[in-house]
Amino acid sequence: MLGVIINPKSGKKAYRMQRMYLWNLLRERKIPYEFRVTKYAAHATELARELVEDFSCDEILVIGGDGTLSETLNGIMRAKISAEQRRQIKLGLMPRGTGNDWGRYWNLTKNYRQAIERFLSGEGHPLDVGCVTYWRNHIEHHRYFINSVGFGVDPLCCQKAEKLKYYLGSHHVNYLFGLIGAVVQQKPIPMQLIVDGEVLVDEGLFTMNVGNGPFSGGGIRQNPEADPQDGVFHAMFVCKPTLIQIIKALPNLFNGKLTELPFIHAYKGKDIRMETDEHLMFEADGILHDVMGPTEIHCIHHALQFKVKM
Repeated sequence: MLGVIINPKSGKKAYRMQRMYLWNLLRERKIPYEFRVTKYAAHATELARELVEDFSCDEILVIGGDGTLSETLNGIMRAKISAEQRRQIKLGLMPRGTGNDWGRYWNLTKNYRQAIERFLSGEGHPLDVGCVTYWRNHIEHHRYFINSVGFGVDPLCCQKAEKLKYYLGSHHVNYLFGLIGAVVQQKPIPMQLIVDGEVLVDEGLFTMNVGNGPFSGGGIRQNPEADPQDGVFHAMFVCKPTLIQIIKALPNLFNGKLTELPFIHAYKGKDIRMETDEHLMFEADGILHDVMGPTEIHCIHHALQFKVKM
């Protein structure tokens, strides 16, 4: 059974036309489906869990942006099904958001006819999923991510880019303006960074991005070698950059050479732990979270599948 989750607020100008095209195509090909429309933040998580648990949907197509896709992923990961059943679920995307970082990796554009066809005629590709474990009021919480998770500059950039939507509309250039503002404002966070048992940082951390996919922030290639199928995270961090170093980094944001700069540290690993007593904000697939204390990030190898024709 195919489940369809739609975010009508994402790319809303063409929403009605795209939706009717999909419905007509599914009826023409006699593909049974259930569809749900999101009405508030995190609603896609509830809807995805319902589609998996109550309707046994083994394919879910998301019509929306990276945030809606991430919320849908969280619903699938939290559904009361076995790990083997979850590994058979195929997730798909028709991009309608601002950044489209996940779609960019799979060469999915906002050409909705092409994106739908690549989903319907595609195959499932085993997909790694990230899990962030954090504590709030001494209660353990889990947030799953499909593309990337960021600390320091990254969440501040997302916060500023979201505010810019009210003035500039939904454009990927918002992330560039947001990044510049975040770099000026961000201060190093005292913490210890441990990757697969090895201490990499025991001082202030300015920014860190953990990538399951190579793109973030509307096309920025923070982790150009990241592969969502290889079982490890490709990640980068910066401790205390100087103004000159920051200026040198800006031209390399989109060309895949960012991690070649000597003050930017790249690493690979499955398990990451961040020890800090400071207030810590992070973004998971562009969705912001506020936490205190230690945070752990774990790679779940081939947790489910992504369906697309290559």
